[in-house]
Amino acid sequence: MLELHDFKKSYDGRLVLQVPDLALAEGVYWIQGPNGAGKSSLLRAIAGLTPYSGRIVAGGIDARCNKKAYCRIVNWAEAEPVYPGFLTGRDLLQFYLDTKGGSAPATAALLEAFGMNSYLEQNLGTWSSGMTKKLSLVLAFVGNPKWILLDEPLITLDTAAQATCLRLVGEYAATGCSFLLSSHQPLDGAAFAFETLLVCNQTLERQL
Repeated sequence: MLELHDFKKSYDGRLVLQVPDLALAEGVYWIQGPNGAGKSSLLRAIAGLTPYSGRIVAGGIDARCNKKAYCRIVNWAEAEPVYPGFLTGRDLLQFYLDTKGGSAPATAALLEAFGMNSYLEQNLGTWSSGMTKKLSLVLAFVGNPKWILLDEPLITLDTAAQATCLRLVGEYAATGCSFLLSSHQPLDGAAFAFETLLVCNQTLERQL
């Protein structure tokens, strides 16, 4: 269960998004809304990366009261990730494994699925946007997350990588992992069921 209570996100005193009370059961959710509606701001707040007012609870863990435990069950991939250029992909992956946990075989399978083994030892500053995007997705699936937040997961990916991403969402969802997806690209052909959430007039609501 993911719960938001009296949630508000503002920038410089301007309210961007509010969610009075929302409880999401296990599942896959597609967040829709126009540019600037607050979709990314919502996901970043749920990921624990930006301040907000109100309460966010995932799997019974309050994001503020036990942030370490919360961050081990809530994973995140940014729309256009940027990482320190002096690190290698292997460096960053190992950091995530040390903090998030996860098995070596499962991680190796993710790298193989996205075809990343040939350049993982290169500095991130030399990577293309598509290569970096694949790494962000691998990092989002690392460990034992209960919720995975993917902001525009399909952009900058080639067709094969897009299919891999959607396949992994379906496979992980089948094992009980839940997802919040923000995407302007259609998910109509995705091999998993999802519920749509709309961001409209600064409020997040279910589509009836």
